Amino acid sequence: MKLHELKPAEGSTKARKRVGRGSGSGLGNTSGRGDKGQKSRSGGGVRPGFEGGQMPLIRRLPKRGFTNIFSKEYTVINVSDLEERFEAGAEVTIESLFDTGLVKKVKDGVKILGDGELTKSLTVKVQKVSKTAAEKITAAGGKVEVE
Repeated sequence: MKLHELKPAEGSTKARKRVGRGSGSGLGNTSGRGDKGQKSRSGGGVRPGFEGGQMPLIRRLPKRGFTNIFSKEYTVINVSDLEERFEAGAEVTIESLFDTGLVKKVKDGVKILGDGELTKSLTVKVQKVSKTAAEKITAAGGKVEVE
């Protein structure tokens, strides 16, 4: 197969509508827009959310809450996940979590939570660790280093 032989899959492409090209095309004269009115004009139509002058839904509903600009968003992992993916004596860092596939995206860091059991001794180096997770890691003979 060569580049000039490539074609899109059958039925995946459609010819565009060529409007306003004479009455023989079936889309001449008003070009499929009907007669008169706001929607027939160039640039015509109403903005998104416009409800014909009725108070729009977005303005009928009350405002609620706020966004805390100082909040931090941590990627959360449980100790049971560490038990499954890491060998005894391994070092758990953000890089190693990426490599094992436990973490796909990190915003403000990683937090380890204490759900599940841990039997392997691990060295954990992350941004945050809950009390129960820290207890379980140290009880299994591991170390916790908060960065």
